[in-house]
Amino acid sequence: MTIDETAERLIPLPPDQVAGYAMDWRHDPDWTQGIREARLTREADKGGFGVGAEVTRTAYFLGKRIDYVLRVAEHVPLRLLDMVSVAGPMPMHVTYTFAPHARGTLARIRVQGDARGYYRLAAPVMARKVRSSITKDLRDLERILTPAR
Repeated sequence: MTIDETAERLIPLPPDQVAGYAMDWRHDPDWTQGIREARLTREADKGGFGVGAEVTRTAYFLGKRIDYVLRVAEHVPLRLLDMVSVAGPMPMHVTYTFAPHARGTLARIRVQGDARGYYRLAAPVMARKVRSSITKDLRDLERILTPAR
């Protein structure tokens, strides 16, 4: 079963602040639901973070520990981060986009996946959980970046 969920939120800050924070893998555990740890396990083809880099995430989903590796497929600083899983329990595609808006930044997360095996049975629950999680991710991102306004 295919999962394809998208969430978006208007965050009242400029894209350099929002995307600059969100696209830095070191912040993943701070604002991304369920992620306990994120490590850069392969640098980009030209060094550092960018196309070809791989981030290994440790998360908990439906009560189960999941370790998965996302490879950066496309990276446009402050605008787009597109990643595909190269190791983990199921094929996954995660896309973050950040667009300038008159009132700040329109932040969007899209998660696509192909639930197989154990996860296939839980696919309908997973789709709802993914939607809820990415909605919370964007809310938490805004909360972290705009404390006590």
